[in-house]
Amino acid sequence: MGRTNDSMLTEFVLVGLSEHPKLQTVFFVLVLCMYLMILLGNGVLISVIMYDSHLHTPMYFFLCNLSFLDICYTSSSVPLILDSFLTVRKMVSFSGCMVQMFLSFAMGATECVLLGMMALDRYVAICYPLRYPIIMRKGAYVPMAVGAWVAGIVDSVVQTSLTMQLPFCANNVINHFICEILAILKLACADISINVISMAGSNLIVLVIPLLVISISYIFIVATILRIPSTEGKRKAFSTCSAHLTVVLIFYGTIFFMYAKPKSKSSIGTNNQDIIEALISLFYGVMTPMLNPLIYSLRNKDVKAAMKYMLGRKKISLMDYEY
Repeated sequence: MGRTNDSMLTEFVLVGLSEHPKLQTVFFVLVLCMYLMILLGNGVLISVIMYDSHLHTPMYFFLCNLSFLDICYTSSSVPLILDSFLTVRKMVSFSGCMVQMFLSFAMGATECVLLGMMALDRYVAICYPLRYPIIMRKGAYVPMAVGAWVAGIVDSVVQTSLTMQLPFCANNVINHFICEILAILKLACADISINVISMAGSNLIVLVIPLLVISISYIFIVATILRIPSTEGKRKAFSTCSAHLTVVLIFYGTIFFMYAKPKSKSSIGTNNQDIIEALISLFYGVMTPMLNPLIYSLRNKDVKAAMKYMLGRKKISLMDYEY
């Protein structure tokens, strides 16, 4: 099944939670509600930032990119996840699987780099407040955001092209909700050492280096905040970084929990581990984008004020129209 005359794989089967039909129904409703909240929350945040000229700053430019990135990331995978919950064994063509994997990997890698860029922005804002408008001018922060997107896309092109060259001549069943690259590499019937080396290099570039940038930036940020004499000044300085730091902890915490836990050697343990990995991946792919707009709106007075102002203007416009 799913092979051409020359024994090349033409489709994959997504298993997901097919062995747990009751859970499938629960997760379908849950993921659908979360996806709608992601579209609404990030869409509103983008609209508020674009609407209010006071938010046309580097920090909110990066935040707008992050919200758009979250919408793209979830839209590349959630529809397939929802479809897999409705069918016992979801069939996906080889090309369709590679496209979905490329988009998901590109968006994930871009977000890693973008979070590093956002940390640099907060470092300059806290440590060099007087020079901030000069350093973080439009000619600097726009290329930083573009660089994050380019890095993620190029990294995904490399990983996807290497995966497409592998032969898949045995099992075509993916124990996952989506075409996740690590789950697909397990099905290859050839040496994947090049892919492993490439993934290690990818992790170094888009995971480790941005994390080092974030860590070093916050070391200097904390040191600068501690030198502020007034308690109110310290509180205001920390509040500008708390939302970004919360997002970083959730984002990287989920990634490291997913890849750093020990592997099971028994077949039963392996199957259970595959389900757990899939559920953690689901949390990483849906929960984090849903929380981002909540974190940035609830912990940011400027965003809350802009939202109230925009809603107030729309209410007045509707009253004038009715009148």
